[in-house]
Amino acid sequence: MAARSAGQGGPHRRRARPLSRSEIMARIRSKDTKPEWRVRRALWAMGVRYRLHDPRLPGRPDIVLPRSRQVIFVHGCFWHGHEGCPRHRIPKTNSMWWEQKIRANRARDARVTEAVRAAGWAVTIIWECETESPEALAQALANVARIAFACNPGKGAPDRGASSHPPPDLRPLS
Repeated sequence: MAARSAGQGGPHRRRARPLSRSEIMARIRSKDTKPEWRVRRALWAMGVRYRLHDPRLPGRPDIVLPRSRQVIFVHGCFWHGHEGCPRHRIPKTNSMWWEQKIRANRARDARVTEAVRAAGWAVTIIWECETESPEALAQALANVARIAFACNPGKGAPDRGASSHPPPDLRPLS
């Protein structure tokens, strides 16, 4: 029996084969993505309560604030073509197909956004790259929280012991 080299592992280990493109794409989620979770955690920490993926609204928005009639779409920079973002790169293989795919995604985003606005809802789009910095995310969500508190004056940020009112930077505008 030939001796094994140290890098091959034990006698019963098999080398993992690389994933096919189809297997890689099947692992990409459309719901409960990391950027979406970051937005949800930030809203919850601000005291804003929400619903998820309401099927009654066009495009099933990622986050729905029914009392203030606001929706939030959390867009991945690659999939939704965030211009100027380093994450928005067209792959070199099959680039024509990818350009068409991202163009179609952007056109669908525009149709859905218009349909939601026509139904009387305010739309906020948060990009994946905005969710990586807590400060940038808080800034992007500040107006959403401000409107939510203005539409629901009895509720504020979670009570942390001192006051039941939202922090000064999130109080509704007069």
